[in-house]
Amino acid sequence: MAGILLALIPALCWGSIVLVSVKLGGDAFSQTLGITVGALLFSIVLYFTVHPSLDTLTFIIGILSGMFWAVGQRNQLWTVKYLGVSKTVPLSTGMQLVAASLVGVIVFKEWTTRNVIIIGTIAIILIIVGVIFTTVRDKDDKDNNKAVKKGYILLLISTAGYLAYVVIVRWFNLNGWSVILPQAVGMLIGAFLLTFRNKPFNKYTIRNIVTGILWGIGNLGLLLSIPKIGVATSFSLSQTGIIISTLGGVFLLHEKKSKRQVVFVIVGCILVIAGGILLGFTKK
Repeated sequence: MAGILLALIPALCWGSIVLVSVKLGGDAFSQTLGITVGALLFSIVLYFTVHPSLDTLTFIIGILSGMFWAVGQRNQLWTVKYLGVSKTVPLSTGMQLVAASLVGVIVFKEWTTRNVIIIGTIAIILIIVGVIFTTVRDKDDKDNNKAVKKGYILLLISTAGYLAYVVIVRWFNLNGWSVILPQAVGMLIGAFLLTFRNKPFNKYTIRNIVTGILWGIGNLGLLLSIPKIGVATSFSLSQTGIIISTLGGVFLLHEKKSKRQVVFVIVGCILVIAGGILLGFTKK
């Protein structure tokens, strides 16, 4: 039971990040920088608490991984400007899950048995259908097509950044505890390089330090839950948090949605979560 509760921490924290960041205010640049500052502060405290081993390779690769994360986070938050939270979060989550799974299959040969291949294929289909559901538009929608196109392009860049952030650590088989601090350093470096021209240093940057600490707590919850209930269950439960930001965008941020669209968004989120849970069963 304790393991399940720990695994729900990243779902709660990561599922709330975009929503909390938008509520705290600022643009994608100040939000991203603030999040990375908070994540670094949390990681420093965690490092001196746990004292994980840290070698040169881990430090260098961790920094690179963190910089890729900054690309993913900045562009995800930027997408909100064009698509809104309730559409951005499920789209982003679905794209990340599918992309990471395909890389796992093609590069790391993770699906090796017939049952795993069947489960994984069903999972990807569920995620794709769920994502499509979250993008359903009404006939009388007057969305700016240029803005929507811009949002999708930013999401593709965001997904590529998040994917590289995960894959590079997996490629070098780095320890999760050891890589936390280097990643946070890389996140801050990447955020600074991506945002300094847009003058991100303002009160919203300071506010979003809270969001960064929230991210760190989620990361800690995942690391603590894995030894107790395994990678598969921890990974699966961490995906359920998208419902928080998605519904929060509709009901707390009052993003314009018809009743029909709300139904499709909720069903879409459930399908993405179901697909994420099934993907958990394909992991060792």
